[in-house]
Amino acid sequence: MRIIFAFIFLSSCFQHSEEEFTFNDGDFLFQDLDSSPLCEAIENVTPGFNNMNFSHVGIVSIIDGTPMVYEAYPPSVQLIDLKVFLNRSLDINNKPKVIVGRLKKEYRKSIRSAISFIENKVGTKYDEFFLYENNKFYCSELLYDAFLKDSIFELRPMNYKYQDSNEFQKQWINHFKKLDSEIPQGKLGINPGTMSISEKIEIVQIFGEVSKKSN
Repeated sequence: MRIIFAFIFLSSCFQHSEEEFTFNDGDFLFQDLDSSPLCEAIENVTPGFNNMNFSHVGIVSIIDGTPMVYEAYPPSVQLIDLKVFLNRSLDINNKPKVIVGRLKKEYRKSIRSAISFIENKVGTKYDEFFLYENNKFYCSELLYDAFLKDSIFELRPMNYKYQDSNEFQKQWINHFKKLDSEIPQGKLGINPGTMSISEKIEIVQIFGEVSKKSN
């Protein structure tokens, strides 16, 4: 009897797969994305939940019973299939490098209007300049604006330098040089890592092994 109980207890501690987990409207999908050197640059200056690295975030919308994802991802704001999002970045066990954040109960009234806001922004160009209020959106900026009227998130001065020095990261130097634009050091903005540690969000699911910052 004790053996059976122990087996049930240990089994309950295992993480659910993406097929078993029930997604809700407004769930935030924080992703450790490995698609380019710029993702690494974002993660280098971004504090995340449990010291995890996140370079992208999307939001779930249940449409006709099917979970879909709105995101600002090059080249534009778009609606994509949940599986496409989850399979974009996988760990060595082929599990999505994604964790799920959910607004605490007292803030969930904001979800419906936020998703409506994003729906109306589909097709808007992706903001590769990472500048707030330039009629374009990067991933976390889109969600910030969607929840703006209820003050769910807050803007902070953006940092593009190495944490242990006063030098700009090479990835950012190259990125903004290609755009023929100055690095917007200190300009107000927001990033996925900062969002993931918001006191208004609780982490309800971890799918795969997300990379972490070294101590």
